[in-house]
Amino acid sequence: MAERQTVEPASADIDEVFNGVTVSGPICKRPTQKVNQALCIVMVGLPARGKTYICLKLVRYLRWIGYKTKAVNVGDYRRRTAGIQMPESFFHPNNKEAMSVRRRVALNALGDVWRWFEEENGDVAVFDATNTTRERRSLILEYLTPKNVKVIFVESICEDPLIIERNIKDVKVNSPDYRDLDSDYALNDFKKRIQHYRNVYEPLCVEYDGARHFIQIFDVGERFLVNRIRGHLQSRIAYYLMNLHIKPRTIFLTRHGESMFNETGKIGGNSDLSSHGREYSRKLGVFVESIRDSLPGLKVWTSQLKRTIQTAETAGLKYEKWKALDELDAGQCDGLSYETIQEKFPEEFALRDQDKFNYRYPMGESYRDIVQRLEPVIMELERQNNVLVICHQAVMRCLQAYFLDKDEAELPYIKCPLHTIVKLVPAAYGCKVEEMNFEIEAVDTHRPKPKRVGVTRSTSDALMTVPAHY
Repeated sequence: MAERQTVEPASADIDEVFNGVTVSGPICKRPTQKVNQALCIVMVGLPARGKTYICLKLVRYLRWIGYKTKAVNVGDYRRRTAGIQMPESFFHPNNKEAMSVRRRVALNALGDVWRWFEEENGDVAVFDATNTTRERRSLILEYLTPKNVKVIFVESICEDPLIIERNIKDVKVNSPDYRDLDSDYALNDFKKRIQHYRNVYEPLCVEYDGARHFIQIFDVGERFLVNRIRGHLQSRIAYYLMNLHIKPRTIFLTRHGESMFNETGKIGGNSDLSSHGREYSRKLGVFVESIRDSLPGLKVWTSQLKRTIQTAETAGLKYEKWKALDELDAGQCDGLSYETIQEKFPEEFALRDQDKFNYRYPMGESYRDIVQRLEPVIMELERQNNVLVICHQAVMRCLQAYFLDKDEAELPYIKCPLHTIVKLVPAAYGCKVEEMNFEIEAVDTHRPKPKRVGVTRSTSDALMTVPAHY
């Protein structure tokens, strides 16, 4: 791609129009990667094109890999300012009063983007709105570029009528704008709103926007156009977006059946299944057969450790092995019980309790290490349709943290009981979760964080939350 000269946007003094509206929302608490230059990702596109889905997925991904990221949804500002359930006439381009309100709330949201960077030391903000006109996109650049904020536009373009119709029914009818309204009225009103946006829509194009940084996604991932995307973080974002799709799918997460090491309270290792573990595996096979017709093409992934492989084989399932799905490597503590670790390495045991996410076992791994090695798995999960992942406790915690947007303080303590399946159905505004317990006997392997974590604590304090085992 030929190098193009950067066009500096005209300056504009618009600070005085901000009135300090602030968006509250979850913020990543983990130590961040910290970017050299703040980055604002600006969504572009007509309604019902998957923008909010892409926005929230991108925010969860960036938080998961360690960037302090926040989504700013302009629709939330509009609802707080003008009220919810505004009729389609509010979005008509000739409604000057409404246009003034919409411009003001967009500017308020944009001001909070800057405060996120300036006051809260954020790395990335995702500005979620239609931003369908060149005037609106220029306004964003005019405000952020002089403040040394890099702006990337991400446009979702979709003309597939089946996808659009599904998005309208599955996403927008259930949005706050149409909650508790008659479904036929909501569909008709929203289609009129879309047409108002279409009448003034100016898509990004290389001829006009060639000097700007942007990514265009056509028909939910069938084709991409990437323009002037450079650098480590920008490239990771582009690669991630290329693996997303918004088609309906289901992901199942489960741990292997109970192992011999589970029974005796030992961590790690490569032991065989217990009798209870084999019983669960057989029941898992029956369950998978019962859902195959409704979830065509269901794939099964395991780690390379015996207990996940034996689970899949006992279930009678064809599977694909992933080294990246192996359990957290406990290094010199591998194969030991918590009691033995406290006896031999009491200081290490205490240090892990102080910061379980970042603590790395001597000659082993940390939860942060697992997040890094699971990134290819996440990319493939986003690319696939229906998948059953048979994995391990620490790995399952990391995968759930990605889909459910859990921070580093929560991640190492997510409960993942044996002989339980977690069903995840990605949706526009989050991820639907269902837990299915097969009620087959198994030991409890969940160890809550103890109250006392100092290196001088007593043995009884250190072992207070260790679960019972045989």
